[in-house]
Amino acid sequence: MNPLVSIIIPCYNEEATICLLLEALLQQTYPRARMEVVIADGLSTDRTREEVAAFQKEHPDLALLVVDNPQRIIPAGLNVALASATGEIVVRLDAHCVPHPDYVTWCVSDLAQGLGDNVGGVWEIHPGGDGWIAQAIAIAAAHPLGVGDALYRFATQASAVETVPFGAFYRALVAKVGPFDETLLTNEDYEFNARVRLAGGRIWLDPAIRSVYFARAKLSALARQYWRYGYWKLRMLRRYPTTVRWRQALPPLFVLSLLGLALLAPWWRLARLGLAAEIALYSLVLLVAGVQLAVRQKKPALTIGVPIGIVTMHVAWGSGFIWSLLSSLMKL
Repeated sequence: MNPLVSIIIPCYNEEATICLLLEALLQQTYPRARMEVVIADGLSTDRTREEVAAFQKEHPDLALLVVDNPQRIIPAGLNVALASATGEIVVRLDAHCVPHPDYVTWCVSDLAQGLGDNVGGVWEIHPGGDGWIAQAIAIAAAHPLGVGDALYRFATQASAVETVPFGAFYRALVAKVGPFDETLLTNEDYEFNARVRLAGGRIWLDPAIRSVYFARAKLSALARQYWRYGYWKLRMLRRYPTTVRWRQALPPLFVLSLLGLALLAPWWRLARLGLAAEIALYSLVLLVAGVQLAVRQKKPALTIGVPIGIVTMHVAWGSGFIWSLLSSLMKL
């Protein structure tokens, strides 16, 4: 018999996308009778709960439970959902994603084959809104210049990796390595996977496991998102220094170099030249990427939009990381 799968979903004010996710779960090729959905809602103030209730009434054959997450943070929501889940296998999803119809089937298959202790797949990043900037942000969020070697955004080959978005695992894994860390407001998946790897487990990325992820629609929202990523990444790395990678130093070093050269520029000619050269080279690289994408997709606005999106990600992530470092040093 197919194992029971618990799909756990942290959620807060997701009325725009929650039904897209639920419809996608309804279309899964995995037997519906062997799935249960547990939504941990952070006491949403929009119509999220009404949307879920309406869906539940219309589709009573899909086991669906909503539990409260009063802390309104993702790791706490995941743990609340885990406490109510009964499945042998846990599939962790977000309320702003849409898994492909065979998503759960592939997850269960990879786990059954022993390919990894936590398995996940690739994001197909779609715009989170209308307009050229929303489209540019989605493309920037999937571009190697914007996200480095985060393979879950563009990989085509299955492999062992450091982390996967969301992830599927046997419930017994939580008993082995512990639940999600509620002291981290973001990076909870990476931190969980770090513990899995330190315990001798393997994280497996399979491009056959695919989901649509909706990027932020506005630059301000993108900046807030990546500032949080940078801020909490440092907190996570301090706990697991062996997981530090050279690429994680690039955004904060870039921001520090710009600030340092800008402060010295009024008094030091070499600083002015260095600042001009750094900005020129950086702009040229991003402009070339923007032009290539604009030509390939026949959308001229990407020439400027993609570089703007990547700059926003780099500066926000680096600034959040630096502020987190300064905050930590001030507490010493």
